[in-house]
Amino acid sequence: MLCIQRATLLTPDIQIDDGVLLIDRGRIVAVGDATTVAVPAGAEIIDAGGLIVAPGFIDVQLNGAFGADFTLDPETIWQVAAGLPRWGVTSFLPTIITSPLAQVAKAQETLAAGAPAGWQGSVPLGLHCEGPFLNPKKKGAHNPSHLRTPALADVAAWSRDNHVWLTTLAPELPGALEVIDALRRRRVIVSAGHSMATLAEARAAFAAGTRYGTHIFNAMPPLEHREPGLPGALLADASQVVGLIPDGIHLHPAVVKLVWAAKGPHGITVVSDAMAALGMAPGAYRLSDQEVIVTEHSDGMREARLASGTLAGSVLAMDEALRRLVMYTGCSLRDALATMTTTPADLLGIGHERGRLRAGAFADLVFLTPTLEVVQTVVEGVSCYEMS
Repeated sequence: MLCIQRATLLTPDIQIDDGVLLIDRGRIVAVGDATTVAVPAGAEIIDAGGLIVAPGFIDVQLNGAFGADFTLDPETIWQVAAGLPRWGVTSFLPTIITSPLAQVAKAQETLAAGAPAGWQGSVPLGLHCEGPFLNPKKKGAHNPSHLRTPALADVAAWSRDNHVWLTTLAPELPGALEVIDALRRRRVIVSAGHSMATLAEARAAFAAGTRYGTHIFNAMPPLEHREPGLPGALLADASQVVGLIPDGIHLHPAVVKLVWAAKGPHGITVVSDAMAALGMAPGAYRLSDQEVIVTEHSDGMREARLASGTLAGSVLAMDEALRRLVMYTGCSLRDALATMTTTPADLLGIGHERGRLRAGAFADLVFLTPTLEVVQTVVEGVSCYEMS
């Protein structure tokens, strides 16, 4: 039995000062304060005095880190996952971008094979397939030679049971609505992104089953007051959750604040969209089969671009994303945390066991200082990172 005490606990709906968490066999068994939760004799004690303890972060769009790119080499998923707890990430969706379909199959095989013996780290829940069914006019950093028109045959092996949890496609492409419906039936979350969809086309996709918009405003047409297009459709429809990259590079801070005003904590998932340079020095890296140059700004934020100048993912860690979201929007910490915990968990259909501090949920926890620095990360009851 593990007991965390003297923490400030942030649950989805309440703050508990002098909080106590009891953990047994990887799951939370009790949540409360020192007057309501008794510490069992013999329990291992973690004193979290002065710290905030929140659910661990869930990143639904991560391309790689530590020099490794999931699309080029899906077998690096476990290697990267072992290092992610340093940023408070306890679960994530390894993202395979536009590439030959065989790369998705390799990534499925990697997850099916399971973790190496003795491995510990952030849990790769399932894949996010970002492409290859994207609009060439909004390809971003995706290699156009691998783009394809949506076809049922190409996604025949894509399902939740076969480790595909999220798919991004352009819903205006021929055949897209049929693919959306087929994937929805297999419990895959379908997202609209890298798209030139009009308002009408976006609404048709929502009706067919999309529930998400990949990195709002990026790789989409601009929001026009007479033709709001895909971004306007996503912002106006409460049934759609949007991904948001709050690095100050993908979106101006004022636009982050506008998205917050439109969608709020239950309509946004903060994502890193981080690529291989996360955790590394500036320099040259790969995003799938393309070279990306990473440079550093005066404020310490790094950006990743192709030689053409096109943004190619980010170098944003999730703890930095949390700090910037609070800074850009002025929102409460509890609301900011929801975008990285409860909202992605609910989107993925795992809100009963991840993204919350409640009895029965996995003990996925991040310990934060008052300035939101990660001190410790616990994944399924196991401490996987401690600040040195």
